[in-house]
Amino acid sequence: MIAVGRAHDAAALLRRHLDANRGGLLLRLTLQKALAASGDPSAALGVARETALTHPGVAPAALALGEALRASGHPPAAIGECQRALRLDPNLVEARIALGAAWLDAGEAEKALDAWRAVAGHCTSAELSAGIAEAERILTAPRSDPRYVRQLFDQFAPDYDSRMLSQLHYNAPTVLRQLGKFLGLGIGGGCAILDLGCGTGLMGEEVRQWGSRLDGVDLSPGMIQKARAREIYDALFESDICSWLAEPGRNYDIIFAADTVVYLGDLAPLLAVAAGRLCRGGHFLFTGEWKEGEGFELGPERRWRHSESYLRGAAESAALTIAGLMNCEPRTEAGVPVPGFAVALAGVPRSRE
Repeated sequence: MIAVGRAHDAAALLRRHLDANRGGLLLRLTLQKALAASGDPSAALGVARETALTHPGVAPAALALGEALRASGHPPAAIGECQRALRLDPNLVEARIALGAAWLDAGEAEKALDAWRAVAGHCTSAELSAGIAEAERILTAPRSDPRYVRQLFDQFAPDYDSRMLSQLHYNAPTVLRQLGKFLGLGIGGGCAILDLGCGTGLMGEEVRQWGSRLDGVDLSPGMIQKARAREIYDALFESDICSWLAEPGRNYDIIFAADTVVYLGDLAPLLAVAAGRLCRGGHFLFTGEWKEGEGFELGPERRWRHSESYLRGAAESAALTIAGLMNCEPRTEAGVPVPGFAVALAGVPRSRE
C-alpha cells in the first residue's frame, strides 16, 4: 500500500493491528515508514521512540529512531541513534549511510565522508553518490556550510552569553561601538541599524540607543529566540545573511557584523549585497581574525582569517571605501588573545528607502 501511494491507509491499518497487540518489531518499523510517507513525521517519531524503548538492544530499532529524528530536524540526536545502531551491529550498512546523511545535515562534511567511505565499496546508489558529491563540495567551498553554523550556535545558545563574556572575554561588540563613535556614527540616535549574525543580541544591546530602528538576522533559531527575549529588536529574521541581504528590503544607515565574517572565507558575495542595502552615507562595520600575507584561510578552529590586502581588494571590488581599520582582540582562545581587526566600510551614495 505504501508503494502505490496509499501510505495513509497503510498507517491506519497497521495502527489497528498494533492497538490489538497483533505484530511486533516489523509491524512497528513498517508503521513508522507509513506515517513518514503519509507526511506525518511527528507521529512517525513517536512510533520510533516507542519502538526503541520496547526493543532497546535491536540495531534496526535504533536506526529507525535515528532516521525519524533526522526527518524531524534533529541532526545531533539522529547522529547519536545511528551511532548506537552501529554499536549494536557494526555491519549494518544502512546505519552507516544514515549516519553520514545526519552528519551532512549538521554541516559536518568530513565526518559524513568518513561514514560513507566505509560502505562506498559495498553499496552504490544515486542517493549515496549525491551525498558524497555534496560533502566534497562543502569541503572545497570558500565559506563555512550554513548547516554547520546553525547547529553550532543552536548548541551554544543556552549559555552563549556566559561562555563568550566570561570564558572567552568576547568584546567584538564593544570594539565596533568604539570604532563607530570614533567615526562619528550614531549621533542623534535616529539611525536604521542592521545586526548581521545578531546571535543573542550582544551587539544590538551595545548600539540600541543609536537607532530609531534595529533589525537582526541570524541562522540559528536558538539564537533568534535569545535575541527576541531581550526585547530590543524591531524585527528578527532567521536566515543566511547573504541570502537575506540579496532579497529586496529596507536600507540601513549602519550594518554591524560582530564575529560573523569568521564563518565566511570569500567576502565578495557578502560585501556586494551589503553595499546594496546601505543608505546614503551608510557604513558597514565588522570584526574578523587577521591572516598574515595575502588572501584568506580556514584556521584550525574552523574560523576564517582574512589579510589586510584581501580586505582592501574585496572592499574596492564592492565599491566600498575603508573609513577605518584597526587591530583588536575580539576574543580569546584557550586563554590566548586572538589577533583580529575591526573595519568600517563606507558605501556608495544611495537614497534612503
